[in-house]
Amino acid sequence: MFLNESVKVFGGSANPELVKKICGYLGVTPGGATIRRFPDGEKFVKIDDNVRGKDCFIVQSTCTPVDGNLMELLIMIDTLKRASANRITAVIPYYGYARQDRKDDGRVPITAKLVANLLTAAGATRVLGIDLHARQLEGFFDIPVDHLMAEPVMVKYLRDKKIQKPVIVSPDVGNVKTASRYVSHIGADLAIVHKKRLNGKDVHSENIIGSVEGKNVVMVDDMISTAGTICSAAKLVKKMGANKVIAGATHGLFCGPAVERIQESYIDEVFVTDTIPLREDVRKGINVTVLSVAELLGESIKRVHRNESISSLLLS
Repeated sequence: MFLNESVKVFGGSANPELVKKICGYLGVTPGGATIRRFPDGEKFVKIDDNVRGKDCFIVQSTCTPVDGNLMELLIMIDTLKRASANRITAVIPYYGYARQDRKDDGRVPITAKLVANLLTAAGATRVLGIDLHARQLEGFFDIPVDHLMAEPVMVKYLRDKKIQKPVIVSPDVGNVKTASRYVSHIGADLAIVHKKRLNGKDVHSENIIGSVEGKNVVMVDDMISTAGTICSAAKLVKKMGANKVIAGATHGLFCGPAVERIQESYIDEVFVTDTIPLREDVRKGINVTVLSVAELLGESIKRVHRNESISSLLLS
């Protein structure tokens, strides 16, 4: 057992399987919590364990239903605060509203900052997240943030596959830094796709910088939402002579037309992590591999509790 009785790990209803895996790694029993709805739809939470003076961790992704899972997380934090928990860490494998991180038009919100304020006001004393979409989101919080990356998990998977003639393709210019790190980790070439976003759902890939001819393409991003970006990029690299196309992401949202788009695309394989539970229609519809971040999160929880550095968990 890694942790002592002064630690409690609770899970919301967003991703119970991930909570079980994390607790299994830590050798602890998940904290007891009763979560139900009142007849009018309001959420009710009761913590079943004594948490007075304890170091508490709540594992909850704010994935679909986003607002319901976010509200449940806030209520759990408030419940633990009022039950006299010593420290409350919100472990958020997937942080919803992260893409609304700036004002790119008039009269629009910065919802990522609003959610950060809500978590702090509810009583969270620390946040632990994975691939928050943009590094500047850490600055939205007035409490400590441990920003993990799923790279160690995904790099291990790619290394184990022993891909021949690999080339890491950044599906857009904004992902170049991430793609460059994968280049150094698995010993591959780099290519960059220049895309043009037509609207909120549709993307057109216009040209590519670098060579993909005769190579096996790996595209890695922080999330797959409607799959417009990766499918458009896959079509372009195939046109340029690429062989196999593998697409990976930390967060597999697979919204709207994503599954259908991937089915009709040139993508041979998709891999994601379990920060978001994979829907059954996604499992049946496409060739997808799910990697677990349970060990990464479990080790981080252990180190946060012991006030140890988590920097060594990140690839350098």
